[in-house]
Amino acid sequence: MNFFSENILLIPCYTLIGGLFALLWSPGILRNTGSRPAGYINILMTFFAFIHSVIALYQIWEEPAQELRLTWLEAQGITISFDVQISSISVGALALITGLNVLCQLYAVGYLEMDWGWARFYALMGFFEAGMCGLVLCNSLFFSYVYLEILTLGTYLLVGFWFAQSLVISGARDAFWTKRVGDILLLMGVIAIYPFSGTWNYNYLAFWADNSPIDSTISTLLCLALISGPIAKCAQIPLQLWLDEAMEGPLPASILRNAIVVSVGAYVLIQLQPVLEISPIVSQIVVIIGTITAILASLIAIAQVDVKRVLSYIVSAYMGLVFIAIGTNHEKTALLLIVVYGVAMALLYMSIGKVIVSNITQDLTQLGGLWKRRPLAAISFLVGTFGLVAFPPLGGFWVLPRLGDDLLSSQWWLFAVLLLVNGLITFALLRTFSLIFLGESKPMTVRSPEVLWAMVLPMMILTGITLHLPLILQQFNLIKINLTLEIFLTLSTLVGGGLALIVYSKKSADKTITIIPEFIHNFFAYDLYIQDIYKLTIVALVNFTAKLAYWFDKYIVDGAVNLVGISTIFGGQALKYSTSGQSQLYILSILLGLVFVAIIFGLTQ
Repeated sequence: MNFFSENILLIPCYTLIGGLFALLWSPGILRNTGSRPAGYINILMTFFAFIHSVIALYQIWEEPAQELRLTWLEAQGITISFDVQISSISVGALALITGLNVLCQLYAVGYLEMDWGWARFYALMGFFEAGMCGLVLCNSLFFSYVYLEILTLGTYLLVGFWFAQSLVISGARDAFWTKRVGDILLLMGVIAIYPFSGTWNYNYLAFWADNSPIDSTISTLLCLALISGPIAKCAQIPLQLWLDEAMEGPLPASILRNAIVVSVGAYVLIQLQPVLEISPIVSQIVVIIGTITAILASLIAIAQVDVKRVLSYIVSAYMGLVFIAIGTNHEKTALLLIVVYGVAMALLYMSIGKVIVSNITQDLTQLGGLWKRRPLAAISFLVGTFGLVAFPPLGGFWVLPRLGDDLLSSQWWLFAVLLLVNGLITFALLRTFSLIFLGESKPMTVRSPEVLWAMVLPMMILTGITLHLPLILQQFNLIKINLTLEIFLTLSTLVGGGLALIVYSKKSADKTITIIPEFIHNFFAYDLYIQDIYKLTIVALVNFTAKLAYWFDKYIVDGAVNLVGISTIFGGQALKYSTSGQSQLYILSILLGLVFVAIIFGLTQ
C-alpha cells in the first residue's frame, strides 16, 4: 500500500486543517460546547500526521529522493517555482516534528486546563506545525525564507499569547525584532544570489556552487548574509537574548519552539552548506560563532537561577555544536545532533514544566527536595540530561563521538571544545537537577501535588522514546562505534556531573553562588552584559538618530513651512491696507513691484 508514500504532501495539511477548525471556537462561533473540542480536534489531526509520516518513512527509506516543482510566478527574466523534495531526511524530519507536536498538544491539555484561550492556542499550534512541515519539505531558498517568516510570526503570536501581561508583550516584541535583524540580511542574500545562480533550488544551487565560482569578496558578503538568518533563529551570540525572553509564553509552545523551531534555522543552513563552501572565510566564521556560543552559553547557563533561562542557554550551546558540525562540512552529523537534541530537550522542558505548574515558581533558590514528591519528573529530567550528553547507552553517547571523530579529521582543537562543552552542559543540567530535586524542602516545595495525567503521560512516553532512541537509530543504520572517543566524552560527562553533584547536592543555590567571585558570576549571570552593550551602542545610536530626525523635522522642515505661512499672513495683512479702491494706488503697487524685480535682476547680472 503506497498511499502514504505517494501522498506525503498531505502531512502539512492535517494540522493546518485542524488549526482552521479551531478558529470556529476562537471567536465564539460555536458557543454551546466550550473551546475544548478545538484542542481535541488538533490533537487528533496531528496524530494522523504523525502516523502518516512514520509509515511513509519506512516506505521510502533508502529510496532515491523525489523532486516536485510547481511554477508559482513567471515574469520578465525571473521564474519563482515552489520546489519540494521528498527524501528520507525530509520525511524523518516530518516524523520528528509531528511526533513531538502531538505530545506537546496533549501536554497542553493539562498545562492549560483552566485557560480561556484554548481555541486560539491550538489554532496557533496547528499553524506553527504546518509551517515547520512545509519548511522541511521545501527545496527552494526563496520559499524557505517565506516559511521562516511564518514561523517568526507564529513565535510572536504564541509568545504573546497572554497579552495582558507586560513581560509577555516585551518578550514577544524582543523575539520578533531580534529575528528581524537576521531576516533582513538573509533576505538581502536570497535576492542577491539569484542573479549569479539563476535559481533558488537547493540542488541547483549546490551544482552552481561547485561549477561557477565568483569573486571572493562577493562570495564572502553573499554567504555572510545567508548565515545571518540562521544565527538569529538558532539564538547564537550575539543574537541570543530573545530566546529566554520568549519563555514568557505557554510552556507547551516553548517546548516545541526550543526543541524543534530553533533547529530549523540550522536545517536551512545545512541545505545551504554547499553554497557556504565557496567562501572558506564564512565557513570558518560559522565554526567560530558556534564555538563561542557553545562555550559561553554553557557558562551562562551555570550562572542562572531561573530554570527556564538555564535550559534556554543550553539550547543555544547545543545549537553551537550543530553550527560547528555545519561549518566543518559534516551535515549528516549535524542532522543526527538535531534529532538527539530535539527529543532530549523536549523531555527536559516537560519535566520542569510539571514542577513549575504546581510550585508556582521557576526560581532555583526557592526549589529543593522534590525527589520524594515528584519522582517521575526527576527520573524524566535525568533521562533527558543523559540523553543530551555523552552518557551510555543513550543517544548523545553515540552521536557526540561521531562529531568528535569528524572534528579530529578536520580541526583537532574543536574536539577539545566538544569535551569542554559536553562537561559544562552536564554540569549545568545536574546542577539544576540537584537544586530542584535534592537537598531539603523549601517553603515553596513543602506541598507539591502531582499534576494531571495529561502532563504525565506525554512526559513518560517521551522518556521511553529517549531511552530507546539508540535502537531507533540502529534500526536505520545511523550508529557508528568509536570506543576511544566514547570513553573520552563519557569521562567529561562524569567529571562535569560529578562536580555538580558534589557542589550542589547538599547546598542551596544562594549559598553556592559565593564560591565564585562576584564579578565573574555577575558577568555570566547578566548574559555577558550584552544587553547593556546594546543599550550603549545600537539603542543609543537609534535614539540619537530619532532625536536628530525629530529636531530636523521640527526646526528645519516645520520651520520652513511655518516661515512661508507667516510670510503669507504678514503679506496679506500688509496688502489689505492698500486696498482702498483707488486705481492710482494699485498702479503705484505694480510699479513698485516692477522696480523691486528690476533691482533683483540687476543685482544678479
